[in-house]
Amino acid sequence: MTAHGAELLRTPLSDDPHRGLAVLHLSVDDGGGADGFHSVVRSLARRHDAPATPLVGALDLEHLLARQARIAESGPLYTVALLTPGRAELPDLYSRAHRRTWSTTDQWLWALASRTSADDYPPDPESTPDLVGDMVRLSADWTALALRDGAAFVGRRRDLGAADPFFGYAELHVRTVYLDAFLLGMIQRSHIDQITEHLSGVFDDTGLAGRVTAMEQRIAQFRSTYWRQHLTHHGPANDLLLAYQNQHRLPARFAEILTEATDYARLVQSQENQQISGALGILTIVGLPLGTALAVQQVLDDTNPWHLLLYVAAALVVTGAILTTRYGRLVLDSLRGRPKDR
Repeated sequence: MTAHGAELLRTPLSDDPHRGLAVLHLSVDDGGGADGFHSVVRSLARRHDAPATPLVGALDLEHLLARQARIAESGPLYTVALLTPGRAELPDLYSRAHRRTWSTTDQWLWALASRTSADDYPPDPESTPDLVGDMVRLSADWTALALRDGAAFVGRRRDLGAADPFFGYAELHVRTVYLDAFLLGMIQRSHIDQITEHLSGVFDDTGLAGRVTAMEQRIAQFRSTYWRQHLTHHGPANDLLLAYQNQHRLPARFAEILTEATDYARLVQSQENQQISGALGILTIVGLPLGTALAVQQVLDDTNPWHLLLYVAAALVVTGAILTTRYGRLVLDSLRGRPKDR
């Protein structure tokens, strides 16, 4: 195995400003053939019966990223594999029951994208159309498949090596613009995961209006900055991005987030309207008796200050009596933002 380079992409979140993604560009010797390449992909996915991870020694991630980044997660890696046939055609991976509806290329696409073997996950022949539903047919020469934890590109004709200019450009596209499609999808998924987590705790404490406002700002920022369903003007990169989004249900999840945030905003607006109505009701309950008392004093032309205090006291008594009625209690509950049925 050879490492051609490593990339670091900073993808900050509001809760984790130092978060990022590391991209490692590798190639595998063809001495082991397609089966050896498949074994390496399964090792990177940490399958239970796969060989130990090949990222050791000079290829150890901690060594490669020393003084550049700290590995915070040690789970299986997302793999993007490119396999092209050599002198011999690719062998079948699954039983004859699959070969009637599943071509050899499709078998390898599924095996490399899912990082599984027939022992890890024997697919049901009846479900093969669903398993490769997000396949992207790039051309007659190669095909791609994007799944939740991996993606695969498989050539349909013999690779002539250095004398084959097409697959050289194909590898370049996989390591650049097609890889960018998956990276953008990963960034979108991490932001949607964080927003979903924040939405689940919106009622955990007081100050609902402030949290809903902050949530709306976070959603608007994500939507204007990261939520794209087209990476280029046209081409397979857009199809790969849509396939990744579909695998993680990102469009549906984001639509649910928008609906939920709209419901919370409507709830906050309703509470604010109730509080405004309650404040107006309090002004009415307090102002009407007091205004009536002062009007009576003015009509009687009574300038005695003690009588003024008596009128004000009477108005307060009437106000207190009104507040004990059903209407008064509704006004107070509306002012608190907790309307009750009485």
